[in-house]
Amino acid sequence: MADRVRVRAFMPPGHVRAPAYLRGKTGVIERSLGAFGNPEQLAYGLPADKKPLYRVRFTMAELWGNAAERPDDTLDAEIYAHWLEEVPDHAP
Repeated sequence: MADRVRVRAFMPPGHVRAPAYLRGKTGVIERSLGAFGNPEQLAYGLPADKKPLYRVRFTMAELWGNAAERPDDTLDAEIYAHWLEEVPDHAP
């Protein structure tokens, strides 16, 4: 997984574990947390594949744009790998 990632911007039905306000936003992987049963499957009592979980750091500027009071402050979120897309170094 690349250091820079974007949270996938789709809205599937059902129980999902990626906050809507993070979808489509770009952050940096702060660290890997290991692999855990996919909570989107566990919520329905289904067998759960293990998925890598990452702590991803976002700036307030990325999340809230010009409305961010403190643009350089950060928010960390734990996001499963199937919600993340690699962002090339040259991408905005």
